[in-house]
Order: sequence, then C-alpha cells, then structure tokens
Amino acid sequence: MELRPRFFEPPPASFFLFGPRGTGKTTWLRDRFPEALFVNLLRPETYRELTARPERLRELVLGSPGRRDVAVDEVQRVPELLNVVHDLIESPADRRFILTGSSARKLRRGGIDLMAGRAVVRSLHPFMAAELERFDLAAALRTGMVPLVVTAADPADTLSAYATLYLDQEVRAEGFARDVGQFARFLEGISFSQAAILNVSNVAREAEVNRKTVAGYLEVLEDLLLAFRLDVFTRRARRQLAAHSKFFYFDTGVFRSLRPAGPLDRPEEIDGAALEGLVAQHLRAWADYRNSNLRLFYWRTRGGAEVDFVVYGDEGIWALEVKNTRRVRPEDLRALKAFAEDYPEAGTFLLYRGEDRLIVDGIRCVPVSEFLTGLRPSSALDDVAPG
Repeated sequence: MELRPRFFEPPPASFFLFGPRGTGKTTWLRDRFPEALFVNLLRPETYRELTARPERLRELVLGSPGRRDVAVDEVQRVPELLNVVHDLIESPADRRFILTGSSARKLRRGGIDLMAGRAVVRSLHPFMAAELERFDLAAALRTGMVPLVVTAADPADTLSAYATLYLDQEVRAEGFARDVGQFARFLEGISFSQAAILNVSNVAREAEVNRKTVAGYLEVLEDLLLAFRLDVFTRRARRQLAAHSKFFYFDTGVFRSLRPAGPLDRPEEIDGAALEGLVAQHLRAWADYRNSNLRLFYWRTRGGAEVDFVVYGDEGIWALEVKNTRRVRPEDLRALKAFAEDYPEAGTFLLYRGEDRLIVDGIRCVPVSEFLTGLRPSSALDDVAPG
C-alpha cells in the first residue's frame, strides 16, 4: 500500500488500534515504529506458533531488550495474547504495546476487559479528504476513501474485491456466519438502509432471512467495523422524536460496491446516500482523531423534520444537513431552522454540491468538497466554515 501521511497520532502509552482491513494500520505501523518488535499474526507460521504457545510472545519480547515498542498486528486472531501483554505491561520494564485489530468480536469475548484500562482504544479510519494531495469528490463518491482502494492501480477492481475479502477472510475464517451466501445477501439487502432509519424487518424481507438472523448479522457487521449506527439526539428534547437509529457502512465506496442498481433505481437517490455517508465517515474520523468526547447523532421529529448530523460534546453543539443539490432552496433549511429553535446555541451548516459559500437566515451554506478538505483534527468545526 502506498504510504500517505495520516492525521492519527499515537498516544504515549500502550494502545489498541482498531480499523477495518485496508485502512492502512500495518503500513502506518511500519512507518511510525520502524524499530519496533513486529509480530504479524497474518503470517501463518507466526499465527500457528502463538496459538499453540501464547507465552512465546513473552520470550520474543524478553529476547529484544533494546526495543521499547512492541507491535502485534491483528491481535484478535489470538486473544489469549492479551494475558501475556497485560503481564508484560505490569512488569518494571518501560514498554509500549501497539495492538492492532480489524475485529472487536473475538477480543471482547476473549478478554479485552482483562487489560483493565492498561491500553487505551483508538481507531484508524479511511482517508480524510485533507490527507490526500488532491481530493476528487466525484471519485470519492464512486470508490470511497479506503486507503487500500485509493492507492490501488485500479481502484474500481480493488473495491469490487473488498467485500469478497471480508467474506472469505473474516466471516468464513472466524465462523461469524454459518451461511456465507446468506450473509452476502444480507450485505446487499442492508445497503438499501444506507443513511436511512434502520428497519430490521424490512432488511430481513429484502435479504430473505429471518429478523433474528438479521439482528445477529448487524452485530457481526459492527464487530468487523464495517458499519455503524447513529442514535437520535434527545438531549433536552422539546418535541417527540424518532426512536430508531440510522445505518451507515463505514465507507461510501463499500456501500456503492454492495448496493445493487437497476432501471428502477433513481441515481440521485444512491448519490444522496453516498454523499451523506461520505460526510458521516469524515465527521467520525475528525472526532476520533481529536481525542475529544464529541459524539455523532442525528435528529428527527415524529413529524418528519430531520437533521442529518448532530455533533455534541464539551466543545459545543453543531447541526449539519447534507444536500445533493447545486443550489440552496428554502425547503433545504427548514429542519435546521427547527433544530435551531430548540437549540439556539447550536452552530448550523448546510453542505451542498454548489460552489459558493453563503449565509442564509444565519445558516452557513458550504460547498461539501470545500468543507471536507478543510476538516482537520486540529481545527474545530467553526474554523472550517466561520460564521
């Protein structure tokens, strides 16, 4: 994978680094910690040795006394190693462990709590627009921002193989789903829920599986870090609000690769979901890389007024609406105005496909490409588009 600078900054002590396959964890590790003792559990021989004898990790570490940093790549493949790591962290030697993983499922079941806070948890996301030398919004909406795809010679071909990689290497190998074909239908079926309120019964009907199975598959998808859900923002609510969460694939290119399209599909409907997903993944990365308590929500009243994103934390509150349109229309601002009535302290943004920055009725209207390229962990949202 081609090396590109990343915004992620490692903490000074031991930490977990989670992220889906292809987000560049190994590439980042090799570049940032070139002198570290590197244990790659994707190597078959290393995996076999440490599965049979987890204590061998202690022998490897003690055999490299000059190396402070120890990197264990894809640690979820051998969860028992966490007991050894915990013991080594408790020893007098000053060592930092970097434990990467593309699945939280086996760690959660196999002892991540045993670390008892000895290692903080961090995430590596797909590229942010500002991490690229040149950001192409149209290309990002087609093939996404996963580093493995972005840096490939043929991004479209690499993206088409991405879901297969997960089905083969994660779902089948780890036994997450007994029927891989059924799980593949689920992946396609739930793509219709991108950027929408999640209705499990509808997904079950679309994927031709029962509701309980879909609920389990959703958990698998989130454990594999392939998807996330946004809850409704309910703080100090003055109106009746929706109860269900919204669903997003972690990368808009992955969504596009799984979403079937045909003559009955409106291109603008798919493009709108892709654009909203692209903004969502950027906001998640921005909030995580700031190491703040900022969280991402959405807001929807029972009457149907909806704001795509609410960012809330000790730094403030912001509401953002995303529109796949070239001009700002009065109806595009209605939900933001309603939110501002309930939360007058909130900053409000409308992100759209036009070219001009505007302020309409106190709402900042910003070209979405400009917003994404200006979004950096070192900057607050108000710095990206000052009011």
